[in-house]
Amino acid sequence: MTNTKRSVTGTAPLLGTRALNRATLDRQLLLRPARLSVAAAVEHLLGLQAQNVKPPYYALAARLDGFAPEALSRLMADREAVRIVTMRSTIHTHTAEDCLTLRPLVQPARDRELVTFRKGLAGVDLDRLAGLARDLVEAEPRTMAQLREALLQEWPDADPQALAVAARCRLPLVQVTPRGLWGQSGQVRLTTAEHWLGRPSRPATTPDATVLRYLAAFGPASVRDMQAWAGMTRLRDAFERLRPRLVTFRDETGAELFDLPDAPRPDPETPAPPRFLPEFDNLLLSHADRTRVVPPEYRGRSWQGNLAHCTLLVDGFLAGLWRLEEDALVIEPFERLARDRRDEVTAEGERMLRVMHPGSSYDIRFGVVRG
Repeated sequence: MTNTKRSVTGTAPLLGTRALNRATLDRQLLLRPARLSVAAAVEHLLGLQAQNVKPPYYALAARLDGFAPEALSRLMADREAVRIVTMRSTIHTHTAEDCLTLRPLVQPARDRELVTFRKGLAGVDLDRLAGLARDLVEAEPRTMAQLREALLQEWPDADPQALAVAARCRLPLVQVTPRGLWGQSGQVRLTTAEHWLGRPSRPATTPDATVLRYLAAFGPASVRDMQAWAGMTRLRDAFERLRPRLVTFRDETGAELFDLPDAPRPDPETPAPPRFLPEFDNLLLSHADRTRVVPPEYRGRSWQGNLAHCTLLVDGFLAGLWRLEEDALVIEPFERLARDRRDEVTAEGERMLRVMHPGSSYDIRFGVVRG
């Protein structure tokens, strides 16, 4: 059921923070283990944040019933899923189909990113650079260092880093395996998505279609929320075109929220089990207003400089950090947990360890509460 108290202005029903939290957790497959295939889950979630190798695996372990890391690894080995820079100029794990359609959608944002490097690219013909870089990486997957060195031979006065970034922005470069496979290691080596997947890029998916998918995975949400998720601007027109097909709400600040009419909006008091999320989980990064998951008093607590911590959800909200040490799962709540909550967190930690590290022995320790 939905918390539908009318807003002060009377223009749309009000969704309180807990109602938004439960709706988003449901879409994110975090209220109960989902019985989906790995491919279906990655598609539904529009990809998984993947700056590091392990986060996508832990993200799925928190969401799927019966998940095994080898299932995602097998998808990547079979080239049915790939690691590529897409939303927010960050690496995501996508299905092959989404790689070929979502990357063209965000290409304008990648083009704008190059403005930052314009001084280092003075005199560089970017079309020629893209063509040369494509020939290089399709002849043999290259590291960024190898790509820089090869492009410097053509433009010796350019900034080496800017040349490599330009290639990454202009081309859909995927990280080839074994990089990204569970339990394996490998340098980041790049080739084009078309070459790796053996088929051409598809026409970019329309903004309208992506709005509907975003709402299914992250809604209810505002235009600013989706723009924050995508790293794109000027999405208002797409929402306005879709307005007759959507329902609208207001959050506690008065911001307009859009949603799919039949999407789940559970009762705000629906139980939300503890969840252990990896660093960079999309749940914490995909809204302009993150208070639906991050209490204001904990804002910024999951980051330190450029380092993101693994996060713990309790009752659906950010409540602490966790890390794996050599022999222990260390849990650091921001506030002291009641005994029943602590028992629930311990049980979820044990489940996560069985899924991700079967046969291993880890103690579970509660660290010093962070002030």
